[in-house]
Amino acid sequence: MNVQGQIKEYIVSQPESKRNEMQELHRIIMKVMPECKLWFLDGKNSENKTVANPNIGYGIHTIKYADGKTREFYQIGLSANKTGFSVYILGIKDKTYLAQKYGKELGKASISGYCIKFKTLKDINIDVLKAAVQYGVENT
Repeated sequence: MNVQGQIKEYIVSQPESKRNEMQELHRIIMKVMPECKLWFLDGKNSENKTVANPNIGYGIHTIKYADGKTREFYQIGLSANKTGFSVYILGIKDKTYLAQKYGKELGKASISGYCIKFKTLKDINIDVLKAAVQYGVENT
């Protein structure tokens, strides 16, 4: 199955209460990044054990490890979790920037150095989420 098929299957597999919001988040990110490379990570390791929530990835970004090795990965990630959703904005050097810049206006969400978690779309200001994603795309 191709990546777009995996993404569609992942979204459809969500409980009904999350499915429409997941589809809307996917649409929002695709509007910010219409020509981006798409990724799908099923959350399983090499032994097929689940080690993380599945993720939809958008864009391309090079991760540089301490040993000098590099690896291509996505810039923006989207995942459903037990309590809601996580949007990952990878590659931002200043780990306090997202919370400082968008925290007050975003709404009911928790923000770490690169992750924005929230229960439902109605809890957040979607335009502020779009701005954070746009910032991530332009600055990584």
